[in-house]
Amino acid sequence: MLNYIWALMLLIGIVYGALNGNMKAITDGALNAAGEAVTLCITMLGVMALWSGLMEIARASGLIERMTKGLGWFISFMFPNIPKGHKSREYISTNIIANILGLGWACTPAGLKAMEELNRLEQERTGREPTVASKEMCTFLILNISSLQLIPVNMIIYRGQYGSANAAAVIAPAIIATLFSTIVAVIYCKIKEKVSN
Repeated sequence: MLNYIWALMLLIGIVYGALNGNMKAITDGALNAAGEAVTLCITMLGVMALWSGLMEIARASGLIERMTKGLGWFISFMFPNIPKGHKSREYISTNIIANILGLGWACTPAGLKAMEELNRLEQERTGREPTVASKEMCTFLILNISSLQLIPVNMIIYRGQYGSANAAAVIAPAIIATLFSTIVAVIYCKIKEKVSN
């Protein structure tokens, strides 16, 4: 649906520009935007490679495992039905850690792996392939979306790329906003857990 909305907006803009004799401006704007998009993608690719590499180093050095143990109480609180030692706990922890550090790209692989493991866990419980998301999957998705961030790396890069005088000025507002969104997510998940029991 979103693709149709974007296509319709582009079509309306092009037709409106053509009717008003602004085709040159539309063409120039499209080419300039395409050039900026390529430059931004190359910048983001470099940052993504750096942070994903650092996450792999942290995993290989045992740092992720230690942080997972540190988050164990929170994982047990949010996911009481996931057995201790289950592989999904490590992936959920890795995802949360990457989100806290503002590494959206680095948390995606861990998030996908966590969902696979949660799906496998649900299949083991029920003895059949799940057709809907489990409570644990929904809780994980809500936490992932709310994602407390201490360093909003993406936003800092975008602001720097577009000439912000102080690209890091978003850190404090981002911490406050994501802290509140995470608190609301935790409260919502625990309320839903009590209602469904």
